[in-house]
Amino acid sequence: MGGERKVYTLAEVSEHNNSKDCWLIIDGKVYNVTKFLDDHPGGDDVLLSSTAKDATDDFEDVGHSNNARAMLDDFYVGDIDPATIPAKVQHTPPEQPQNNLDNTSSDFMIKMLQFLVPLIILGFAVGFRFYNTKST
Repeated sequence: MGGERKVYTLAEVSEHNNSKDCWLIIDGKVYNVTKFLDDHPGGDDVLLSSTAKDATDDFEDVGHSNNARAMLDDFYVGDIDPATIPAKVQHTPPEQPQNNLDNTSSDFMIKMLQFLVPLIILGFAVGFRFYNTKST
């Protein structure tokens, strides 16, 4: 890592996004991981899906070992121009509609139906049975 550091833009790094030429941006540094694609424990698809963007979160989310972090030095090619990285967009989930918390009358009605419907069915069954036994 000695000597003059090359600074790349996101557009330049984004051109290296296939299995024959794969560059990643991690912690503001650019790495050419093409030679590591076949050896990556998670497979080459994991690395290829992290191209053309800041892959720092992808790298950190996996919880790489210290050895994996040390291996990055072997693939270092330069730094990224931070002005070319778009600002992270904070995802805000849409607001959920509030349910009417004062629905005690509908709760009461549901409980009454749960109680009365089986009684009505039982009443019809007993009545039907009584009617059939008197008829014969």
